[in-house]
Amino acid sequence: MFAAEIRRKRVQQRRASSKWKWYVDEVFVKVNGRRDYLWRAVDHEGEVQEAVVTKRRNKTTALKFLKKLTKRHGCSEEIITDRLESWKAALRELGALDNQRTGRFFDNRVENLHLPFRRREPAMQRFRRMRSLQKFAAVHASVYNHFNQEKSLTRRDIFKLTRSSALAEWRELGVG
Repeated sequence: MFAAEIRRKRVQQRRASSKWKWYVDEVFVKVNGRRDYLWRAVDHEGEVQEAVVTKRRNKTTALKFLKKLTKRHGCSEEIITDRLESWKAALRELGALDNQRTGRFFDNRVENLHLPFRRREPAMQRFRRMRSLQKFAAVHASVYNHFNQEKSLTRRDIFKLTRSSALAEWRELGVG
């Protein structure tokens, strides 16, 4: 409940800001021995916006993902993607092809976000259903967003304060 309210407030604040960037990417995930795709969108601060699991990796799926993202979080000034043609076709259909940026290391922010997910994947003993993968991805994103602090951008004392307040709020919920 608290995450939805925090997200809503942050979206309202960010819509006023003009430097909104999205980093979008997809990653292969095995579900019951079959290859499925986890699509993710991360903003310029490293916060996970969306995580969706699909069976296909094509223009239709990319378009659906981008429409959902736009509907939920508003438009972005820049969309950073890899060189997958599905992104280009979907953005062309949305009329946002001018906002797309691709490059060799441009999407590192979202690529690096796959690493914590990959570390937790064996602990889950792989996934047997798409629904369980979707739930795990959503919960993982919420927890990651709650505890994510850009350590290199803040002083140590401020970082420790925000980290301890996040942990206190987490314990108040009775989760940890």
